[in-house]
Amino acid sequence: MNVRVGFQADGRMVRSRDVLLLRCRECGKEYPVGVAYICDDCLGPLDVAYDYDSIHLNARFFENRPKTIWRYIELLPILDTDKIVDLGAGCTILHECDRLAEALGIRKLYAKDDTVNPTYSFKDRPAAVAVTKARELRLSAVGCASTGNLAAATAAHAAKAGLSCYVFVPTNLEKNKIVQTGLYGARIVAVNGTYDDANRLAFQAAEEYGWGLVNVNLRPYYVEGSKTLAFEVCEQMNWVPPDNVIVPTASGALLRAVWRGFNEFRLLGLTHDRTVRIHCAQPEGCSPIVDGFRSGTESIHPVEYPKTVAKSLAIGDPGDGLYALRAIRDSGGGAGKASDSEIIEAVELLAKTEGIFTEPAGGVVIAVLKKLVEQGEIGPDETTVCYITGNGLKATESVAERIPIPLQVEPRLESLAAVV
Repeated sequence: MNVRVGFQADGRMVRSRDVLLLRCRECGKEYPVGVAYICDDCLGPLDVAYDYDSIHLNARFFENRPKTIWRYIELLPILDTDKIVDLGAGCTILHECDRLAEALGIRKLYAKDDTVNPTYSFKDRPAAVAVTKARELRLSAVGCASTGNLAAATAAHAAKAGLSCYVFVPTNLEKNKIVQTGLYGARIVAVNGTYDDANRLAFQAAEEYGWGLVNVNLRPYYVEGSKTLAFEVCEQMNWVPPDNVIVPTASGALLRAVWRGFNEFRLLGLTHDRTVRIHCAQPEGCSPIVDGFRSGTESIHPVEYPKTVAKSLAIGDPGDGLYALRAIRDSGGGAGKASDSEIIEAVELLAKTEGIFTEPAGGVVIAVLKKLVEQGEIGPDETTVCYITGNGLKATESVAERIPIPLQVEPRLESLAAVV
């Protein structure tokens, strides 16, 4: 039995005991908590397993808790709260999107806006959990393979924790993401190739140097941070989950984590017994999970050379692709993809209707939402939540050509009158 920490209804921290271990997703073999991510027997991925029977929560318990992901500590894989690395990730805004809903012909539409997290993307959630776990496991350095957002999130949390940090990125990464990551003090390794090439090198480095790479050998803990996106939506919607959520999808880990989060709250009796339909959104230039869904098979065919303006979704060989497929199908959800032009138009549409500036990944979500509504897969009276996962300031070059030339005037009112 492991000692864990929870909160009482009045917000005070208390110690309780429950089982926390790692379990193979395929064969069910169990492992103690540690630096492990692949089953020795079947090579299946390892997941964190909780003793749900020992977790007793109700809505009242959350009233006085911190407004961060750590309010859900019973469902996060941390044993020592003194090791928590907290930059304030989580509890982001759930916008009711009236104007966008009207433009699309639906009634109840919300945007879960993770562009306002500490490093301006949802990746602060899994990075916070993984870097905290690295401290708990007494690792000397952390890192990641990244398409940009995770690099910044890992570097920032490593800086807060006082840990060395190494990030592996493809050389075509957006400049703003490189600048942001470098300012946090991380060592940036730009790999000549795709994200998948960078990921393979990161895997080898983790084995060689004993680093804790958050989305490699700390992956079981890392993915747990993302399910807080489901927890928060449930809370913000008065414990009544939406009919649909649309998730921008790269490796498939976020989609599966969101699915797991909704299921955990339902299992614990925190929400109504209803199924949330999970919809996958990918860009046309890198859509192996969407293609697998549409083929009706249990297979994913990797994209060797992703080509899309949505670079944060450019993972051609998705590690959780098959499991994302199962989550989509088990939930009764769907999948769609969008072209570069549709993505940029959707970025502009979200900005002009709701005042939210998203990177292209969010444009993929809005463009796919539009298609799902037009195809009748999302009904006009259903409640839908779109996950907007990254800030548009990270990828300004993708929309720069859409911005009109500024009006130039003399500092006199009559000069202004000539152009307005």
